[in-house]
Amino acid sequence: MDPIFHKSRYNRDSRSEKEGYDIAQICLNGHCINEAISAAPQLNEDFCHRCGQPTIMQCNNCSAPIKGHLQSSYFTTYHPPAFCYKCGTAFPWTQTRIETAIQLANELENLDANDKNLIASTINDIVHDGPKTTQAATRFKKIMIKAGSAAAESMKKLIFEIVSETAKKVIWPNG
Repeated sequence: MDPIFHKSRYNRDSRSEKEGYDIAQICLNGHCINEAISAAPQLNEDFCHRCGQPTIMQCNNCSAPIKGHLQSSYFTTYHPPAFCYKCGTAFPWTQTRIETAIQLANELENLDANDKNLIASTINDIVHDGPKTTQAATRFKKIMIKAGSAAAESMKKLIFEIVSETAKKVIWPNG
């Protein structure tokens, strides 16, 4: 097991502070079931109580555990990661949102075929934080203005959780 994860490991000086990340349990739609399976195993579920999808605790590609709650941070909000820290593969909830956003873009009536293709090619660049992110986010924002406020709001609800922080600041500067 990766050294950043633990199974109820305590500091040697007998303090009760745990080190590293716990392991999270997330459903295939991205609902967090348990952000700390070692600390609170009684919260585990085989299927999501919100949507009925199966739950996972490791990457389907490389079997690395899903990073859960950081043990030394008591007052943080946990959000399921979009990608595996070990192999970089999109988790199922991320991949589904990307695919659905591309499908939604193809259904938007106020956009021509070129704009629809641009959105489809831009989605990956706004989800991954890299050199193309700012340019892609600017392009995405311009096209969504053309698409109209209802379409833009639908797209925001769909992808906000998986878009990189850099892209969020460009596309939705006020949150």
